[in-house]
Amino acid sequence: MATPANDDVRRVSDAERLRRWRLVLGGGDADGVDSPLGSDDRRKDAALAAVYDVRGAGAGLRGARRGTGGLGRSAPAVSRWLGDIRRYFPTPVVRVIQRDAVERLELRRLLLEPELLSTVEADVSLVAMLVELNQMLPDETRDTARTVVQAVLDELRERFEDRTRSAISGALARGTRTRRPRDSDIDWARTIHANLRHWLPEQRTLVPERLVGHGRRAPSLARDVVVAVDQSASMADSIVYAALYGAVLAGIPSLRTHLLAFDTAVADLSDLAADPVDVLFGVQLGGGTDIAAALDACRERVTRPAETVVVLISDLFDGGDHAVMLAGAASLVSSGVTLVVVLSLSDDGTPAYDHVNAEALRGLGAAVFACTPDRFPDLLAAALEGVDAVQLADLASH
Repeated sequence: MATPANDDVRRVSDAERLRRWRLVLGGGDADGVDSPLGSDDRRKDAALAAVYDVRGAGAGLRGARRGTGGLGRSAPAVSRWLGDIRRYFPTPVVRVIQRDAVERLELRRLLLEPELLSTVEADVSLVAMLVELNQMLPDETRDTARTVVQAVLDELRERFEDRTRSAISGALARGTRTRRPRDSDIDWARTIHANLRHWLPEQRTLVPERLVGHGRRAPSLARDVVVAVDQSASMADSIVYAALYGAVLAGIPSLRTHLLAFDTAVADLSDLAADPVDVLFGVQLGGGTDIAAALDACRERVTRPAETVVVLISDLFDGGDHAVMLAGAASLVSSGVTLVVVLSLSDDGTPAYDHVNAEALRGLGAAVFACTPDRFPDLLAAALEGVDAVQLADLASH
């Protein structure tokens, strides 16, 4: 018996099937498909051809990067193209097409025009691109760029902030539990649950063999978190999410958060951490990578090793001294610091990374893994709770 999906396929007419093939193949004379396109289909076809037609149909957009007179003459064409793709395609597809246009047609200059920038469908990739172009942005575009970046970060913050706070608060609460609590600190619900097997039905009572409660802490910080993020261009998306999470962590009173960005030098962005837009416009993508220097800067900020989590966000392609880098990591771990190495903090698939360095750091006792932004709050919470490196990496893999 045919499924509804199969019925839908069978109901597609030959003419519709030819129309779809013509759109897929590009709609030009060379595609060999004899099927006329309507007005809307021709505009869809032209919008896609502007980016993907290797026969040169995208010359109108390519013109945006020619000459020395700026985007003045090409701006109307680019604006119409942006309008068309937003009209005819859903937002996720629009973002893919925009990214491909910038990369394939070298349209980075279009982002330097505020009137065009304000029409682009914003996402993390666009934010990363603006961060990369930061030093090139004219003043009139910079304000628009900050507005675009702020809008994307606000959307991400709404998605992640409450969950991050909840996960970390729960981890810190679990970390304060003790089995020898004072009477006033006993957690009766957990104590009862832990002692159910000691229920005496004849006496209708429960013998609390093991007490569970909350230990008393001084009104000081529960944990220290040091986040060091690699500024190399391959880590662009990770920097965006690191800036966002840095801001969220900086707003949690029980944490002391340091935020560092590094290439061959290390910049301390902790004073800016509360505003991720300022953080992003304070980094400079590109350049070399010296992980040893980053780990040394992290170590300088460790005052309570047993209560400190160092999060190194890097693909580990290192231009520094390999032996010095490993010695720095070993020093942190042996001091009692929890060292977490995040190879990628993005929604992409398996990242490219230096496998030799990753295995060496694992061997020293660091937790090494890649994760999506959605998984990061729970993994960081587990690290704060004291989950060991092997278990942490195992959690990341599931």
